[in-house]
Amino acid sequence: MREEIVILDFGSQFTQLIARRIRELNVFCEIYPYNKIPEINGSVKGIILSGSPCSVHDQDSPSIDLDQFRGSLPVLGLCFGAQLIAKSMGGEVERSNKREYGRANLSFVEGDNPLLKEIEENGQVWMSHGDTISHVAEKAKIIASTDHVNVAGYQVYEENTFGIQFHPEVFHTSQGLKIFENFIVGICGCSQNWTPGHFVDETVQDLKSTVGNDQVVMGLSGGVDSSVAALLLQRAIGDQLHCIFVDNGLLRKNEFEDVLASYQGMGLNIKGVDAKEEFYQALRGHSDPEDKRKAIGKTFIEVFERESKSIDGVKWLGQGTIYPDVIESVSVKGPSATIKSHHNVGGLPEKMHLKVVEPLKFLFKDEVRRVGQALELDLNILGRHPFPGPGLGIRILGEITPEKVRLLQDADDIYINILRETGYYDKVWQAGTILLPIQSVGVMGDERTYERVAAIRAVTSRDGMTADWAEIPHDVLSKISTRIINEVRGINRVVYDISSKPPATIEWE
Repeated sequence: MREEIVILDFGSQFTQLIARRIRELNVFCEIYPYNKIPEINGSVKGIILSGSPCSVHDQDSPSIDLDQFRGSLPVLGLCFGAQLIAKSMGGEVERSNKREYGRANLSFVEGDNPLLKEIEENGQVWMSHGDTISHVAEKAKIIASTDHVNVAGYQVYEENTFGIQFHPEVFHTSQGLKIFENFIVGICGCSQNWTPGHFVDETVQDLKSTVGNDQVVMGLSGGVDSSVAALLLQRAIGDQLHCIFVDNGLLRKNEFEDVLASYQGMGLNIKGVDAKEEFYQALRGHSDPEDKRKAIGKTFIEVFERESKSIDGVKWLGQGTIYPDVIESVSVKGPSATIKSHHNVGGLPEKMHLKVVEPLKFLFKDEVRRVGQALELDLNILGRHPFPGPGLGIRILGEITPEKVRLLQDADDIYINILRETGYYDKVWQAGTILLPIQSVGVMGDERTYERVAAIRAVTSRDGMTADWAEIPHDVLSKISTRIINEVRGINRVVYDISSKPPATIEWE
């Protein structure tokens, strides 16, 4: 039976980070909304309560019955979670001047406490709370303090129930991973056997029993997620998997041919479909980003459905859904208010009367790459930057035409190849070229030109949730600009985007 840590989400912006840190310890965990607690069976080794933007004093503050697992399972409350436990036991939580935001240092640590084993006094932690636990209950003791907050950590006597006011999941807490290790491994007794290889073996067996002898159809994009999902399905059911790779006319230069060759080299049962003209026709007259996404999504569904009908006996649709997508759909506050429509192929499984199989639905992006490595996925795909579902359709600002696509493909090809040649491709999270809907005056030779402007973008990030612009050396940027302007007829100016996320997004549309 797979061991599991349950994370109850009270709406904290850091909840996904808690899961990521636990996964780093090779321990499986799942996030559940606090009001949708799963059945606590023998596989659950411990419970973690997340932080929250709420106060425990708010009239509609989220709350749960802690007695259903407290005392029988190890429990760790973080920030709001710690305050919730303290208040439920009769401790005092108050709004006070002893608030802390940002970096703080531990002035006292109970070194022999199992949660704080090998945690150093004066170590840096990250605080983010408006309420403060002013007094713990009689049944609890203080195990950590800072200069300004006396109850930075506590433990309930004769129980493996703990609360800490700071956030060990953020990287600003210098020994945060060690605190999680003390709790997950030392206190909960997890065996740390949830590795990429273990995931592959477990998932392949699950897929075999789930799919049986049925046929599965899956659309591939050339990206990491769909490729890893396809390899897992192939390992489980072989040629019962039918893959479709659609050329929507919005891929990078030569990408359709190159990626199709890579897939065939991996032995995937795949069909390439050239549908460029259908997409260009559907996009004609559209300049609004959301209209373009909808047109691309609608056309993809039409092409995919048509091609799928040529396969007999298909009962399943394979998808490369990953864990952040699942978490968003069941978040404390409900589904995200703004779901990019190119991720939404809603209606396709129902329309085609298909069941959905999602081999990666419990993995974060970095875990998908590690599983891909275990599956020996082609390195050209495994190391590929994230690429938006609508492709170059949202990197051409304004209406899309085949001529604009050609310009952008040529410019982007030069940009990406120079990043590869100089070693910067693997140093950035994502890079791409954007064709702007403006023209500028230039002088080339003895002639004045009035041609298009290209913006180049490169960002560093861990997971795409936040990002900083990459500091690419001036000589590399100069080489990129010179080659694009000299070699791509129709572009006479190149600019570099130095915006971070937030406030700017990684893509322009």
